[in-house]
Amino acid sequence: MSAATTRLPAAAGRGTSAAANWAGDGWTVTKRNLIKIKRSPDMIIFAVLQPVMFVLLFSQVYGGSISVAGTDYTQYLMAGIFAQTVVFGSTFSGAAMAQDLKEGIIDRFRTLPMSPSAVLIGRTNSDLALNGISVLIMMGTGLLVGWRVNTSFPSFLAAVGLLLLFSYSFSWVMALLGMTVRTPETINNASFMILFPITFISNAFVQSSTLPTPLRIFADWNPVSALVQAVRELFGNLGTTPVPDTWPMQHAVATVLIGSAVMLLIFVPLAVRKFESVSSR
Repeated sequence: MSAATTRLPAAAGRGTSAAANWAGDGWTVTKRNLIKIKRSPDMIIFAVLQPVMFVLLFSQVYGGSISVAGTDYTQYLMAGIFAQTVVFGSTFSGAAMAQDLKEGIIDRFRTLPMSPSAVLIGRTNSDLALNGISVLIMMGTGLLVGWRVNTSFPSFLAAVGLLLLFSYSFSWVMALLGMTVRTPETINNASFMILFPITFISNAFVQSSTLPTPLRIFADWNPVSALVQAVRELFGNLGTTPVPDTWPMQHAVATVLIGSAVMLLIFVPLAVRKFESVSSR
């Protein structure tokens, strides 16, 4: 908090452009949140502990009972775990915003000559960094259980970029939710109602073709399924697995890019407007 209170007024006082001041405000809040993560390593531990458990559970316990046509189940599984990790990691934005509102930190930010969106920019940026660390740890876990990248280095980078882009876009959804609920305790239950269907009613862990018709349709048009499909393609983990004949699955990369852009266009303005509303109470 001290970094924000001492540096933001100085940044605002320089004769720089509005865009430069806005970027400086966002970076200051980002750094404040990253320092907070550094001082609380348990945040990183618990952020990756659950997906590591999912990797071990599905690959080592259930993997022998689950077959996927055209590829090894461990290869098929990891893209789903990566997607689940970044989607679940995005909830930190909502939880942190709800906690900051409860503790009155937002009121302190209001006293500073800073852009209202800087707090949200800093929050989502720091969660993007946390998600990046989580993905790296998950990749190490995947390598230990036999997962491999079977494509080129540019394709590998593209897959990681898609994961982080989607997570950043979804962080704005969670940030809005965090400012909408009344207490930080509520955010866990509220986010679960969103995260459970979009991660588990998808192609993350099983082929959508094995699901009952209503759930199969939902899974094939689920944006998380498109993310998983795109990452599998870019990592070369599909093998000869059949691809559902729906537009999102046939054009998975484009679907993720379009979906991420739509989330940003809709939820960034809504989150900024909500922040201005709650911080003016």
